[in-house]
Amino acid sequence: METSDSVPLLCSLLQITVNTFDFFAITYICISIILLMTSALITGAETAFFNLKNDQIKDIEKKKNFRNKLRLKLLNNPEKLLATTTIANNFINISFIIFAGINLSKNFVFTGNSSWEFIIKIFTIAFFLLLFGQSLPKYYAQKHPERISYSSVILISLFYKIFHPFSTLIIKSTSLINKKLALIKQNITIDDLSEALNLTSEQITEEENILKGIVKFGNISAKEIMKSRVDVMAIDIESKFKDLLEYIIESGHSRIPVYAETFDNIKGMLFIKDLLPHIDKTNDFNWQSLLRQPYFVPENKKINDLLKEFQENKIHMAIVIDEYGGTSGIVTLEDVIEEIVGEITDESDEDEIIYSKLNNSTYLFEGKTLLNDFVKIINIEDDYFDDLSGDVDTIAGIILELKGEIPIKNTKIEYKNLTFTIESVDKRRIKQIKVTIKE
Repeated sequence: METSDSVPLLCSLLQITVNTFDFFAITYICISIILLMTSALITGAETAFFNLKNDQIKDIEKKKNFRNKLRLKLLNNPEKLLATTTIANNFINISFIIFAGINLSKNFVFTGNSSWEFIIKIFTIAFFLLLFGQSLPKYYAQKHPERISYSSVILISLFYKIFHPFSTLIIKSTSLINKKLALIKQNITIDDLSEALNLTSEQITEEENILKGIVKFGNISAKEIMKSRVDVMAIDIESKFKDLLEYIIESGHSRIPVYAETFDNIKGMLFIKDLLPHIDKTNDFNWQSLLRQPYFVPENKKINDLLKEFQENKIHMAIVIDEYGGTSGIVTLEDVIEEIVGEITDESDEDEIIYSKLNNSTYLFEGKTLLNDFVKIINIEDDYFDDLSGDVDTIAGIILELKGEIPIKNTKIEYKNLTFTIESVDKRRIKQIKVTIKE
């Protein structure tokens, strides 16, 4: 009796289940699960491919099987790989949201159209998608990039071909946008940056000079910061060893240019540390064998490029040459860095006085003072002397450009709001100049 009563009850429950979860409902559920798994696999694959280390990639190159060849093909075109995984992931995720929404609306408790049911439905879909489709796959792929990339490469390669037109379009459009942005960036000039810096100078104190040095760094040439040939301490290659030692002690430098006959014919650089093992040698010692190859740069070499060359070649000094191949002077790594951070001195440096401040508006300068240093000292704009036709690099050069000859002592020369007074001069060059700034 009990058995006969239970059979109809079981049939009724089965009928309710079949009615609730019919064939289409089960299909929707299966599709939703497959889409979620596919989304997880694509997300993990993207993370895995871009987290492969160099040694893992080298192992892939050594093992020439089918999957590894596919992996190398994808790795060789990272832009298209990223575009493919992005398109595929978005396509799969949208499909999952649609099918999951239908499932929740038809087969579960969400049968109404109230706002609360809609919010709960969105939250449920987002929870499953973010947890199982995004977060967990990424975490696992970061831990096992080699394994995930190997297992997912066939699926990703399939999407690579399916979405080829779309990924190519994205790459080309992105490249076009990058070019446009590059053009916009190029329109920002040094003057724009300097003006922006001046606008904020009220809030900038100690760092202002460093920031200005960085802004102007790429616009300064080697000629503007070099030590002129008349001030360079160099030695003739024919000098005896004893004379060389005396000269080194007198100069106090760690590197000395060596020339043959004239300073225009530089043969090499002598590093003082190379002499230390031979300090007790006789006067006949062939010290010329210790010379190192000199490094030459043109006068118009920008110092930002020069700094890179110093770093790449591991050198600290370069010989600056003019357009005819003659030696203009020398420039050091310290000279380049000083353009940003200011004067660098240590315990072995002697104080070189290139100017003295007589009062708030009057200075006494050495004629050889570089124009680049001069404008910083009296706090005027870098383009203050741009309307001069000649190419001048020192204060003495300004005087010669304005006067056209070497002036006599006490000569006064007016230029804009500056008055130059010649304080010391000889037949060959201008030694000292008094500069007065008029309000």
